[in-house]
Amino acid sequence: MIVNLTKYLKITGFLALFCVYHPAFGYRGGLPDFAALVKQNAGSVVNISTTQVLKQRKIPKEFNLPDIPEDSPFRDFFRRFFDELPDERDARSLGSGFVLSADGYIMTSAHVIADATEIIVRFSDRRELEAKVIGADRRSDVALLKVEADGLPTVKIGNPEQLSVGEWVLAIGSPFGFESTATAGIVSAKGRSLPNENYVPFIQTDVAINPGNSGGPLFNLDGEVVGINAQIYSRTGGFMGLSFAVPIDIATEVASQLRQSGKVSRGWLGVLIQDVTRELAESFGMAKPVGALVSEILRNSPAADSNLKPGDIILSYNDQELSRMADLPPLVGLTPIGETVKLKILRGGNLQTVKVTIGELPEEEQEIALRAREKKQDEQLMGMTVKDLTREQKKSTGLEEGVFVVEVESGPASRAGVQAGDVIVQIQDKPVRNIEELREIIEGLTPGKSVPILIRRQNHSLFLALKKNSGAENRN
Repeated sequence: MIVNLTKYLKITGFLALFCVYHPAFGYRGGLPDFAALVKQNAGSVVNISTTQVLKQRKIPKEFNLPDIPEDSPFRDFFRRFFDELPDERDARSLGSGFVLSADGYIMTSAHVIADATEIIVRFSDRRELEAKVIGADRRSDVALLKVEADGLPTVKIGNPEQLSVGEWVLAIGSPFGFESTATAGIVSAKGRSLPNENYVPFIQTDVAINPGNSGGPLFNLDGEVVGINAQIYSRTGGFMGLSFAVPIDIATEVASQLRQSGKVSRGWLGVLIQDVTRELAESFGMAKPVGALVSEILRNSPAADSNLKPGDIILSYNDQELSRMADLPPLVGLTPIGETVKLKILRGGNLQTVKVTIGELPEEEQEIALRAREKKQDEQLMGMTVKDLTREQKKSTGLEEGVFVVEVESGPASRAGVQAGDVIVQIQDKPVRNIEELREIIEGLTPGKSVPILIRRQNHSLFLALKKNSGAENRN
């Protein structure tokens, strides 16, 4: 028994030692050891410096010099200073990147090389090579460069889908120009949607990322690149614990298109969407808020040629469930143009399937006409003052029907979020053409029950959840 116990202790002790010190695990003392990972990949991470020519304002000709005596030396100083001020000046910026292929293709962030007149790539062995831009994509913030070289060390590409929240990751880059700087942290979240960045489900980390890290790689513990460090959230300009990386699978797809054609083509559905809030979910009879709520169908778009309608809630896209609005744009953007996709939607409390043939996203998003506001005979309903659309308002908004909200006081409309200047176009799947129809619909609403109301606000359509007072309707 004593012999067996001794043998057991030896075996378990060896296994514990193996787990702590064996290189395959990369852990020491319970924490990851990044030394081997940095040594293996430092040669494939590069520093990128750019030169841009910035326009510089000169003093206008009509600018009057201060009232200085003719014989004053200051008068000559002012004249010479303004006359000799250059029209342009050179500005320099720094970023990071990494080598995709041994023959010199390099990936970085598009904003790193934006408007650059010269791009210099510096390697860890202190070689400096001038790079040319193969292509840059503003929407994903990915750029592909090329240097004339062979036999360059390259990174290994990983699968960001296999990343888990809480997993350790490492960044290598040149923050503030300090080359080959390694910083580590964990994955804080996946699939983050940022303002004006609809086509990228960002990886959020708490890795220390600062100016100069942009374009550099984000590694997992297997030494594989899983993202491109692209943005930070900061109130000071420095690191605050919120960093965002473009998933490498999206970046490599963009790079492949840039290499083939110099530009990126994305799928386009042609809808404006919004998140389903708890109140909206209740108004649509849903158990919980999920999916993407269609607030508007754009004209001459793929959705306009389908059976999709405003008020539909898209629950899945080609059998991929959507937990929130932000899940939809990346899926659409990656869909090949001309492919027919299947959407599972909720309409009027019933599940339906709609098929749409995906088009190509236009270069510039469509603009919707601005609306004008004119006074006319109005009426008070649900705590809001409303009026029928005038001819000029119809022309300016592009709407043939609807009711204009002149003013909102305390009441159901205010609690729903209706604002002055909104145009009410639909309530509970019923179109609102004029004040008369609006009054009839409101009178038929069940007190205390939320219903969806579709409005047009500035350039967008928006669903709100409207709940009629439990008592008699107050029109004051």
